[in-house]
Amino acid sequence: MRIAVDFTAGVRQPAGVGRYTRGLVRALSLAAAADDEDHSLTLLWSGPKRIPLPNDWPGVTTRRLPLDERWMTVAWQRLHLPFPADLYAGGADIVYSSDFALAPRWRAPGVVTIHDLSYVLFPDTHFPPLRRYLETTVPRSVRAASLVLADSDQTRRDVINHLGADPAKVLTVLSAPDDVFKPAMPALIEAVQAKWNVAGHYVISVGTIQPRKNLPVIFEALRQLPETVRMVHVGRPGWLCDPIFEALDRSGVKDRVSILSGVDDDDLAALYGGAVACVFPSVYEGFGLPCVEAMACGVPVIASHGGSLAEVVQEAGIIVDPFDSGAIAKGVERLMEDPEFRSAMIARGHTQASLFRWDDSGRKVLEAFKDVVGR
Repeated sequence: MRIAVDFTAGVRQPAGVGRYTRGLVRALSLAAAADDEDHSLTLLWSGPKRIPLPNDWPGVTTRRLPLDERWMTVAWQRLHLPFPADLYAGGADIVYSSDFALAPRWRAPGVVTIHDLSYVLFPDTHFPPLRRYLETTVPRSVRAASLVLADSDQTRRDVINHLGADPAKVLTVLSAPDDVFKPAMPALIEAVQAKWNVAGHYVISVGTIQPRKNLPVIFEALRQLPETVRMVHVGRPGWLCDPIFEALDRSGVKDRVSILSGVDDDDLAALYGGAVACVFPSVYEGFGLPCVEAMACGVPVIASHGGSLAEVVQEAGIIVDPFDSGAIAKGVERLMEDPEFRSAMIARGHTQASLFRWDDSGRKVLEAFKDVVGR
């Protein structure tokens, strides 16, 4: 089976969909190499690159598309130019797009991943031009796809209920933490904390700074905690973020908040490891990978019940209403004051994180692709 992959997110996006794309496609390549049948993958990408292309994944070749990312999106999704991905890959039996928008094909069936429907359920949290693009592109991609991959059962239900997708063609495929996310040695934690000027007791949050992440509720929780407790946020400013920084200015705890960008995965794992808790009060998530990363690093999680988060974390974390700052503060206090409870949450988190494995997802996707091509 010849698989063409729109891998642009994998070379353009360091986190989020980019991390998902790299993790799943690598797992798919390994599953394909171990299968009894012959398979190959051609990764199509638009630049400029921010992340290096893989050079050691089995059975994988890469091919650059003729336009940069923005113009390739315009050509494929807005102008609908006849530029089929399967033909550009030199011939393909199936075309996979990992980032909401299905690439055009000539004859090959298409598969697309829909990560969440926040643009439908929480439209005010999206940059308006992007929301309008998604409102047009995502339903069209779901209709055209032979198979839709969803990040969680919650996202699967959302795709079925809000986009009218046939349940038979929507498959849940879970994300997973990369291998770097594991408990770190205390000396490494201390060195990374010194590098980023982080000290003492802190909670950590991770993600692009944008409305859906609901960061002001963490500022409010911080006001209810001892002054020795700080907040470390790892992530760059994103869309509609000015009100979030204004809320920080008004919060009275700005001097207790550190916002870090450009943190690589090794340092992020160590910063997780030194935290009292990973606090993730998002109003809606299609998966919530930072929660799984934190649990894999041996850090308790306090997460909201927004979207799939309760499904992903389950009883391995403290689940709260996304706007209940008091519940977040009480959760942090208990984790600091009750060592037995903290140890139990770490153990549960480790067990829960172990359920999410890229190799399982890679094998599941390969079998689904074979079924689509067979049909």
